Amino acid sequence: MNGLFSLQVSSVLSYALAVALPLLDAIIPVLPSETVIIALGVATAGSTDPRLALLVACAAAGAFLGDNLCYILGRRFGPRVEGRFFRGEKGARRLAWAERSLGRFGMQLIIVCRFIPGGRTAVTQCCGIIGYPRRRFVIATAVAAVIWACYAFFLGRIGGRAFEGRPWAGFAVAFGITVVLSGLVEAIRRIRAWRVTRVSRRTD
Repeated sequence: MNGLFSLQVSSVLSYALAVALPLLDAIIPVLPSETVIIALGVATAGSTDPRLALLVACAAAGAFLGDNLCYILGRRFGPRVEGRFFRGEKGARRLAWAERSLGRFGMQLIIVCRFIPGGRTAVTQCCGIIGYPRRRFVIATAVAAVIWACYAFFLGRIGGRAFEGRPWAGFAVAFGITVVLSGLVEAIRRIRAWRVTRVSRRTD
């Protein structure tokens, strides 16, 4: 992690990480893509180099490409993807939730799922499996990628500026905020799902 705090806009590695990790994180959710983008924001907190915009664009591009890779995998290799990522009772529930939610919220869900732990992979792959309209998917993932990249990077910059000279403290605060916000989004999702289930049971 200390190495990340030394990265700057002049480093090719900064751009490579900004693209590669958000892309690969779509199919390997354990990769710390958000952590790295926040750390890059902390590392460049004191810079006003116009290439910062390119760094954010790289992060957005990586996220966008990763989402669309998931869609393609789900579309072309549906049964294999289901067996790999949605096996077991828990996986089946995740897939069923994603399909129900897509039918109800559509593009809004694709955007919001970017901030739900584990939601990104489930929803984007489900879009491919069920044949969600490609044009709408591309628009939604483009919007989600830009929002996410700006959010993670500039949150890191804010933390870095607030704790100048103490990058670990700036990173800890920024990362803590993302954890809290993600938890709130997940809590709201669960409450809404509970309410929907409760209403449907009453009408049965």
